[in-house]
Amino acid sequence: MTDKIVPPRGSTAHAPDLNWSQVRETVLMLELAAVQIEHAMKDSNASVDVLTQSFTTMAGCMQEIVGKVEALPDDGAAGAARAELLGAAGNVSGMVHQAIIAFQFYDKLVQRLAHVGLSLGELSDLVAEPGRIYNPGEWVGLQTRIKGKYTTREEIAMFDAVMQGIPVQEAVERFMAEMKEKNDDIELF
Repeated sequence: MTDKIVPPRGSTAHAPDLNWSQVRETVLMLELAAVQIEHAMKDSNASVDVLTQSFTTMAGCMQEIVGKVEALPDDGAAGAARAELLGAAGNVSGMVHQAIIAFQFYDKLVQRLAHVGLSLGELSDLVAEPGRIYNPGEWVGLQTRIKGKYTTREEIAMFDAVMQGIPVQEAVERFMAEMKEKNDDIELF
């Protein structure tokens, strides 16, 4: 029976020995980044769920208020109050609509961050295994899996641009510009 040497769990960069490995340090940092993204998303999701429920309730209350205000007479002091209240209700409804659009942007952000976290995890797994890290086929497979997670034409174009040698910052700037142009095409997932 042979005893398998278990590599250290944390960083050994501050006190390197013969077993020190930049690959192990890289894996540790990738794992940390992926978990931080995951926990940040969980924390923010709880708050956004409360906000979503609040805005849904507010929209329902606004419909009820508008229904009652529309029942008021059109003339006299009640008519003037009716017109003011309907105007205010329209403004609030517009703000609720804008908040819903913001939640839709948040939903897309969460999906993109989830993809980043999963991709970091897969990268960490690949780098951690000596038999895989030096195999170009493993890297092509990783790239294919990462690209397959993208849901928009712009994300795929950004990925392809980086894989073809466009600097990452430039590819991301193009992606952001294209997404800004599309800001009217928001949908919940």
